[in-house]
Amino acid sequence: MSSDVALDPDEEEAAAMSPGDWLADRVATIGGSWGFIIGFGVILFAWMLLNGPMAKITGIAWDKYPYIFLNLMLSCLAAVQAPIIMMSQNRQAKKDRIANRHDYEVNLRTTVEILRLHRKVDRMFNKMGQLQGEVKEVATVAETAVELAAELPAPENGTVGETESSN
Repeated sequence: MSSDVALDPDEEEAAAMSPGDWLADRVATIGGSWGFIIGFGVILFAWMLLNGPMAKITGIAWDKYPYIFLNLMLSCLAAVQAPIIMMSQNRQAKKDRIANRHDYEVNLRTTVEILRLHRKVDRMFNKMGQLQGEVKEVATVAETAVELAAELPAPENGTVGETESSN
């Protein structure tokens, strides 16, 4: 437990991020987005349209029907994109482990603080019990004093605190 304040794992991880890590995250973010899927679908459809039905009309086709060049491009994209996405996932797993460690440390500090407060409350209850006992003793002594004072004869001249010689 390094400090009293928990560190932000995002800030800690961002400070240690290399340009390659940043690029891997960007590729994974873009490659896993709906924008990429839709855009790539449009490109594939346009490729097939231009090299299929439109090629018959215009007579220009750079990649005829089995689309061998398109298959090569897709294979290259998959070969490059898959390891980059895996690097990003590994980094995210590392970031999750750091966050879990921070959560554990915060939970541990909280548990220690709760135990400390629990002991303090227990001491306060014990002290209150002792004080209640002392209050009962004082009350008993006061009651006894009142009873004894009631049993004393009243002064003869009617004033309290004067003795016979002072008359």
